[in-house]
Amino acid sequence: MATTSTTPTEGLSAQELAAWRGLLRTHAMLVKRLDAELEAEHGLPLTSYEVLLHLWNAEHGKMRMCDVAESVLLSRSGLTRLVDRLERDGFVERAACPDDARGSYAQLTEAGRHKLAEARGTHLAGVREHFLSRLSPSQLDVLGEAWEKVSPGEPGGACSAEPKI
Repeated sequence: MATTSTTPTEGLSAQELAAWRGLLRTHAMLVKRLDAELEAEHGLPLTSYEVLLHLWNAEHGKMRMCDVAESVLLSRSGLTRLVDRLERDGFVERAACPDDARGSYAQLTEAGRHKLAEARGTHLAGVREHFLSRLSPSQLDVLGEAWEKVSPGEPGGACSAEPKI
C-alpha cells in the first residue's frame, strides 16, 4: 500500500491529495450529470433510480427499509421521505414485516419496474459517456482493482439475473 504520510496529523502528500481530490471532484461531477439526465428524461432523481435498482436486484423485489437505507447511503428518515415519494408515484409499496412489528419492507411495483427499465438506458448511456469512454480498458482494470481494495465486496442480498446497474 503506497502512502507517504507517517502520522495521522501530517498533511497529505501531493500524490495523495491529487488522488483524493480527484475522487471527490469526479464523484460530484458524475452524480450531478447523471442526476440531471435522469431528471430531464424521466423525472426521476438518481437517488430514486438507485432505490428502484436495489429493489429490482433484491429477492422478490423487496428489501427491509433499513437495508435499503444502507444500500443507498441515506439516513432512515431521508429514505422514508424518498420511499414516500416513490410510493405516491406508484413505483414502490410498503409491506409489513411479519417477524418485526416495527419493521417494514419496500417492494417494487410493476410501475416501478417499468420506470426503472425506461430510465436504465439513459443512465447507462450517461455512465458510458461521462466516465467509461474516457478511460482505456487497462485503466478500467486498475480502477476496478483499486476500488475493490478500498471497499471489498458489495453489500446486499440475492440478485436477479438482470445486470446490477
